[in-house]
Amino acid sequence: MRSIILHSETHLITRIGWLRAAVLGANDGLISTSSLIIGVAAASAGKNEIIIAGVAGILAGAISMAAGEYVSVCSQFDTENADLSREKKELEENPEFEIAELAEIYEKRGLEKNLAREVAIQLMKKDALAAHAHDELGISDLTKARPLQAAGASALTFTIGAILPLLTALISPLHMITTTVSIISIISLSSLGIIGAKLGKSNIWRAAIRVTFWGAFAMAFTAIVGKLFGAVL
Repeated sequence: MRSIILHSETHLITRIGWLRAAVLGANDGLISTSSLIIGVAAASAGKNEIIIAGVAGILAGAISMAAGEYVSVCSQFDTENADLSREKKELEENPEFEIAELAEIYEKRGLEKNLAREVAIQLMKKDALAAHAHDELGISDLTKARPLQAAGASALTFTIGAILPLLTALISPLHMITTTVSIISIISLSSLGIIGAKLGKSNIWRAAIRVTFWGAFAMAFTAIVGKLFGAVL
């Protein structure tokens, strides 16, 4: 008889909460700060003004990302809690209907009618709310909204992503800032796309091209706007 080899499995869904916020924060920090610096530099501003604009952009952006992510995920958290409260009330008022409802879900997944009902009964004996939360509402501990975690990851990675173009502008000669920040940012965006794809086990080249294209577009657009304002001023 062949022995069964047990092994631990690592599923990527456990990363979805912080990974989404982290990738979004790093991308936003890199693109927005590099675009801001390039736009101000293209307007023929001095180096001090460029650095001040970059620092202000980092501070404002990190706070904005944290606040926006927190509010957004809190909305999801509140919706989940409202659904759970409603489900808990329904379980108390009409448990038989809830058994039938859960059994129907299992039937649609391929279980025979009697077996589906027996599975529903057994799961609800252990934790009725958890069973309905997972199989009816799609809420589980792995994907549950965590506002503070999302806000912290977003703000931290925004700052990390934003520091690179700022440091590049700081050490570059004034007449080279637009070029060096653009090149470093595009290389960094490609790398970030690859890292994010590897963490999420998705297509590397598609992610890298997508992130790089939109980053280059944002920097080119702000450079044009900066040139136009610089010419007017």
